[in-house]
Amino acid sequence: MFVPLESSWLAVLQDEFTKEYMKTLIQFLTEEQHSHIVYPPNEEVFSAFSQTPLNQVRVVILGQDPYHGPGEAHGLSFSVQKGIRVPPSLRNIYKELHSDLEIPIPTHGNLLEWAQRGVLLLNTVLTVRHKSANSHQKKGWEIFTDKAIEELSARRENLVFILWGSKAKNKIDLIDQTKHHIIQSAHPSPLAVRYGFFGSKPFSKTNLFFQSIGQKPIDWSISS
Repeated sequence: MFVPLESSWLAVLQDEFTKEYMKTLIQFLTEEQHSHIVYPPNEEVFSAFSQTPLNQVRVVILGQDPYHGPGEAHGLSFSVQKGIRVPPSLRNIYKELHSDLEIPIPTHGNLLEWAQRGVLLLNTVLTVRHKSANSHQKKGWEIFTDKAIEELSARRENLVFILWGSKAKNKIDLIDQTKHHIIQSAHPSPLAVRYGFFGSKPFSKTNLFFQSIGQKPIDWSISS
């Protein structure tokens, strides 16, 4: 029902597809798609993995579940397709980006360029029912994405994990903090943004870390 997982990710995650939780999840999704609209489209469910292969990941930004409006979700956390109104959380991310690095606020919400530069934009739940936030939580996706985080932590070094909000911060135990750099703050949603997201400078902190270990910084700009 999905396009195959990108090869470098499949090499470390293929066993997950034989496990009982995944069989149950696929059955659930099949039934959901028969009676409801589900986002994103099947071919985009694993876009975070296909756009950022395992050996190219430099930064991980964890989201929760996909946007649940028509045409919004396309498999990258916080990102929407061009032509779709920029969601409130992403508007706040852009405000912080501008404040932090003086990068002009983008005119659209598509973060594909970040993904292609090594920023894994991973939601912890990869599908959602139309207009029903959190509707696919605790159906099995969290087991799968936790495994992806664990494999990243184990197989790579000197990654930056950007954890926004309590649900993302709860994943910290999956990450080997002796090998990787953690940046935490409040979530960029309008309900939480003023409790420590604005002024947290995640983008410059990421680049300062990379510079401190002799690596090139991330280009956080987004083309119009």
